[in-house]
Amino acid sequence: MLLIGTTEGIYCAPLDEVDDATCVLDSKRVLRIRKFGGAVFAATQSGLFRSTDGGTTWTNLGAPRDEVYSVLMSPDGERLYAGTHPAHLYVSTDEGNSWRELEGLQDLPSREEWRLPRHRNEAHVRSLGTHPDAPERVIAGIEVGGIHVSDDNGDTWTERREGLHDDVHHVLVPESDEFVASCGGGLYRTRDAGRSWTRLDVAVDHTYFRESFAADGRLYAAAARSSPPSWGGKHGPDAALFESPDGGDTLKSVSYPGQPEEFILAWTASDEAGGDIVAGTRGGHVLRRVDGEWAKSGSVPVGISSLCMA
Repeated sequence: MLLIGTTEGIYCAPLDEVDDATCVLDSKRVLRIRKFGGAVFAATQSGLFRSTDGGTTWTNLGAPRDEVYSVLMSPDGERLYAGTHPAHLYVSTDEGNSWRELEGLQDLPSREEWRLPRHRNEAHVRSLGTHPDAPERVIAGIEVGGIHVSDDNGDTWTERREGLHDDVHHVLVPESDEFVASCGGGLYRTRDAGRSWTRLDVAVDHTYFRESFAADGRLYAAAARSSPPSWGGKHGPDAALFESPDGGDTLKSVSYPGQPEEFILAWTASDEAGGDIVAGTRGGHVLRRVDGEWAKSGSVPVGISSLCMA
């Protein structure tokens, strides 16, 4: 089943029947849906929710702040992390029954700089990542505040924001030391755990990236020509989709249904359809990559912000 996180809760449908999707969680905006083990977690502006039946029913885990922007499970399944707005990070070691703030994130030298006027002059922990080859490492992407890394399960932190645009929307972690950061001012990659960064979008004229995805040796990244204040024109975000067979060294623009008005904001991969890549757009459309071509699978009535196969 496909779980579709939207601006008004979560919808659920078979991938081949998206137009018949039903709402299974009524909430404010869903920032992230992620599956860890046998459970699915939804980070929303109404709280952090968990489903253990594939997305049919949901339990609010009572995170310390209502606006949860990111969620992560440690590779060993022992620690559940919740990143919030304002930018705080919490951990639970009892499946969400109790929470402890990881206060080391607040001690970083740049902490007082993390703010954006249109986000109430505050920031949020927009993305959390880890990798099984570095199980004690937690990577936090802050909108707006850069990327920061902990190598002790989140207790202490090091800034890894030098050379990186600080408006971080998503951090993809394909390898233990390799991160791909989708930012409001470019697409960046590190291969030394954030100590240095390479900008990948220098040969394209779209600079506002929201999320990247990797599967079968290929990197996918969608971008708007510029930031949201410019999206009121004839072509909306004037969005584009890029595919890369070499980890981002080259970005090839590819066509997809709805462009340039439809901006792809979410990704997942379909197990039940042989691994097809699935994308969700700002206008509520679900797209699917079949035999190298993008096609529309269906739509939900509100904008899509996250996808997950349950």
